[in-house]
Amino acid sequence: MQLEGIRVVDLTRILSGPFCSMFLADMGAEVIKVEDPDGGDPIRQQGEARNGFSLYFASFNRNKRSITLDLRSEEGKEVLRDLLRGADVVINNYRPGIMEKMGFGRDALKAIKPDIVSCHITGYGLDGPYRDRPSFDFIAQAMSGFMSVNGVEDGPPMRAAPPVSDLVAGSYAAMGILAALVRRNRTGQGEEVATALTDSMTSMLAFLATNFFASGKQPLRTGNDHALVSPYGLFEAADGQIAVAPSNDAFYARLIDGLGLDDLRVRPEYRTNADRFERRAQINAEINARTRGQTVEHWIAKLNAAGVPCGRVLGLGEVFEDPQTKHQQMRITIQHPQHGPLDVLGFPIKFSDDPCRVHRPPPVLGADTDALLAELGRDASTIALLRERGIV
Repeated sequence: MQLEGIRVVDLTRILSGPFCSMFLADMGAEVIKVEDPDGGDPIRQQGEARNGFSLYFASFNRNKRSITLDLRSEEGKEVLRDLLRGADVVINNYRPGIMEKMGFGRDALKAIKPDIVSCHITGYGLDGPYRDRPSFDFIAQAMSGFMSVNGVEDGPPMRAAPPVSDLVAGSYAAMGILAALVRRNRTGQGEEVATALTDSMTSMLAFLATNFFASGKQPLRTGNDHALVSPYGLFEAADGQIAVAPSNDAFYARLIDGLGLDDLRVRPEYRTNADRFERRAQINAEINARTRGQTVEHWIAKLNAAGVPCGRVLGLGEVFEDPQTKHQQMRITIQHPQHGPLDVLGFPIKFSDDPCRVHRPPPVLGADTDALLAELGRDASTIALLRERGIV
């Protein structure tokens, strides 16, 4: 696999860090998840369970090994130092300064393993006036400007339902780690990589930010309408709604062809996107008057044939029964030796020659503790003593 031979020590919990290390594990890295002996990663106890196992935890912690370590103890820290000596990457999502207080700041890590790649995922960044503030996804969505542009014009700011800042920051962290490993192969030098939840969400503002840079004006919330293009959004069919995204004049021409609304092509008030945008409610009403006459299925077939990006609004039950979703294997079942079949999300990155795969089920807490301690040279009596003292 792509990352075979890369060892990652994962000190993270909840979501941003485990999402990052999951990508690395799916591509073949050996990921050692270090968890507190007292309950481990909190998401082990969150979300719906199947056969006594949290599917929330399972979805983001497949392909990993688990060791429990009390990192408040010197014995636990010494085990971590031994793990790091054989590691290529270490990931944490503690608040800034915690790694230093534990004795694992950048200089200490370089002393342990000079070429190690260290990755930090924080709420606001490793420095700056907010560095010590706690943060979660909801706060990052609020503080990044993301919520201010979500929702309808006369409604309140809205969050996105999934924890997008964790997912984006985790993706950026994985990208940064891979880049640092490429650099290490070239130079022999380690690197410190950092991403932040709030920065990650701010980076996703796209044209909303560039319009602000140009005008100095706060973008209006537009709900399902587009902030630059019209017509665009959800339209009413006889039995539901269809999402339609004609993002430029060429696609608009295809839309009116597919709808059979040829008169719109010559209407002067709709000649340009700026004209249509100014009269968005009016043109939306004209399109809805047409689409209400047929079913969702009819318009999906008609508009796709015309080359118009469109689709039905699917609930999750429909998503995972959709033939394309099934073909892409975006729901997979992991066979767990203690907990039976566990359904989790599939692999979003596809490789033709060496695909991602589940090569290890999500671990029960501390499942690999004894094996990893033995690999580090601890004998059975030492391991028993560590267990007796609650270090593992």
